[in-house]
Amino acid sequence: MSSTVIAILLLITFAAFIYYILKGGNLMVGFFVMAILWALIGMVPFDTAIQKVFAEPALNYGPTIIYIVFGSWFGRVLVESGIAPAISEQTNKVGKKKPLIAGILVIIVTAFIFVSAYGVGSVIAIGVILLPILLSIGLPRDLALSVFALSIGAPMYINVVLYNQIKAFFPKAVYGGSYLVFGVIAALVQLTAVIILLIVNRKKIDPSQAEKNLEIIGASSDNVADGNKVPKIAFIIPIIPVAMNMIFKWDAIPALTVSTLLAMLLTGKMKNYKAFVSFLNESIKKSISDISGLIMFLMALTMFSGAASLNAARFRPIFQAILPHDHLILAIALGVLAPLALFRGPLHVWGAGAATAAVLSGTGLFSDAFLLPLLYVPTLLAISTDITQSWNIWGLDYMKVQSKSFLKYGVPVMWIVSIINEVLVYYFFG
Repeated sequence: MSSTVIAILLLITFAAFIYYILKGGNLMVGFFVMAILWALIGMVPFDTAIQKVFAEPALNYGPTIIYIVFGSWFGRVLVESGIAPAISEQTNKVGKKKPLIAGILVIIVTAFIFVSAYGVGSVIAIGVILLPILLSIGLPRDLALSVFALSIGAPMYINVVLYNQIKAFFPKAVYGGSYLVFGVIAALVQLTAVIILLIVNRKKIDPSQAEKNLEIIGASSDNVADGNKVPKIAFIIPIIPVAMNMIFKWDAIPALTVSTLLAMLLTGKMKNYKAFVSFLNESIKKSISDISGLIMFLMALTMFSGAASLNAARFRPIFQAILPHDHLILAIALGVLAPLALFRGPLHVWGAGAATAAVLSGTGLFSDAFLLPLLYVPTLLAISTDITQSWNIWGLDYMKVQSKSFLKYGVPVMWIVSIINEVLVYYFFG
């Protein structure tokens, strides 16, 4: 079978995979089936497929899984120790008098927490505190949810847990140095856009509707931010892992471990040995449970990445012909096309875009340092405002918001942010 025919068949399965994802198919099953199909269609020798598709990719991904585990544990401890709720509570103190300022504070606090925290469990735990605060100061439900979701997405540029997930596609990329400078600036661009969104819609803030909206979601104003008391010094805990990496060049594992233990120490979880051991065990159990499905999904994804890498050479002539070799043109093109990441589309690396990422990485036309942020930008558009993102799905249900309203606020903002940040990608890595 000629390489051209094989490439066409692979593209057909790729298109079928995109259709499957858009119809709500299970990603883990889809990636595993695609790994098998691409190994068969690509005529990969049986022994090679067993080793290079199903064994080595999963085994080599082990270190990244450890990063995700420690990151999830840290996020869970932030919530369970009371640090995250305490930070959230402070924003409510100015809410009734100055709702716009309080809303901006919620945006900043949310981004601050999710610099290090990650996972749908952490989002839910923080969301049930912060979202009622936004409603209590008069924001309509759809605007409140959009602002909250976009604020979570902004710090994901420097969130070490999510970064190490996308690094599976681009193993030569490095979390540090130029990337961290880019990540901080890109996060600030998105955060600024969220604040502008709130300011532009400030006339929609109506405190008289607060109680009605709180009743709709089943939260009374008496239950908003019940006030966990923690020392103010503990408020710096969420940024300690990133600070240790930037200042001392620490790896994420010791940085996350020290930060987690400091969180326990500063919140009094170590005063009693038995209580400490109980808190330790429970936080670990919950954090592992938060990411158990994610880990198996990532295993299937890495297997598909292995199959895509073995077939990458067949796509090289096609990509050479259709892809602009100029870094700036490619960056701007992906910024303009960024909405294709929605609904797990071809620019969402944890959707159909996994094939795009794996194939692009395998062609060797561009460096991993350039490709990672290049595809991270549209992916974060989806994470911030896509209705297939797990915590966004929860938010729509919790806030009783229609998906159309959620997309109406988020997509235009993130489209602009994506174009700006893709230009930054070229500036730093082009």
